[in-house]
Amino acid sequence: MSGSPRPAPVTAVPGRIRRCVLAGGSGAVGGLFTGLLTGAGIDVCVVDPAPPAAGAVVRHLPGDVTAPDEALRAELAATDLLLLAVPEEAALEAVRATAGSLRPGALLADTLSVKTRIAAAVADRAAGREAVGLNPMFAPSLGLDGRPVAAVVLRDGPLVTELLALVTGNGGRVVRVGAERHDRLAAASQALTHATVLAFGHALAGLDVDIEELAALAPPPHAALLALLARIASGTPEVYWDIQSANPYAGRAREALASGAARLEDITRDGDEKAFAHFLHELSGGLGDRLPHYRDLCAELFTRIPAAAPKDAS
Repeated sequence: MSGSPRPAPVTAVPGRIRRCVLAGGSGAVGGLFTGLLTGAGIDVCVVDPAPPAAGAVVRHLPGDVTAPDEALRAELAATDLLLLAVPEEAALEAVRATAGSLRPGALLADTLSVKTRIAAAVADRAAGREAVGLNPMFAPSLGLDGRPVAAVVLRDGPLVTELLALVTGNGGRVVRVGAERHDRLAAASQALTHATVLAFGHALAGLDVDIEELAALAPPPHAALLALLARIASGTPEVYWDIQSANPYAGRAREALASGAARLEDITRDGDEKAFAHFLHELSGGLGDRLPHYRDLCAELFTRIPAAAPKDAS
């Protein structure tokens, strides 16, 4: 595909971030940032009950960031960056628990998928400190290259600028957004999307059809949905539960999904073809000037879906 050249990975940061305490660094998202930071020559101390991935060039403390012991308090006092890649409740407690130990000039960052509550906690417990919330809008296994990372800058400064530059320098696409707007967009882009796929899987299970027969006959849109369902169903439940349960706007997204299905049912039950055409026109209008781009993207994706059924299908 054509486009601007990919940036060379940043392998050294000559700035202020030299040491990092990364809580949850052994997890998937934490591992993404562990690699990013160590690749830039930053000394990383992973705080996690589980050991870091084999080969990770980090120091490891099997401590608890919500209840720092003497060793962790010493790390916090010397670090330039505390990065919280832990579940929301642990992150909120960590903001409180580390307030007295983290040195005044350090940057506080998080990787939560919901930002409004952590923003309030930072304002309450860490006012005046540089702080930024990051949310990689993709599975960490896919890597940063060209992918969006939401950045909620709670208090800007040179360390925030440096950390965001590190993400950008390694191919990430930083998108700045406010905390509340982030959560509204995440509800639409993540909670609604996953709910749609989960509802599709639930509906499919109730239709008394055989997966092998579906695989043999599936047109590209159905095959794409089956692939999405397989990815979510084989993923980590906690990740998808957090997206559905923690985002304060996720419930509204699911209500909108149910409303859309109900409207389609009303139109088809009434046999109103003109109303259906109007329905499609409304939906196309919602895509605005992006409609041709996504229409062409869909066509490209469909060409990548095999035309034949899997070999083991009868």
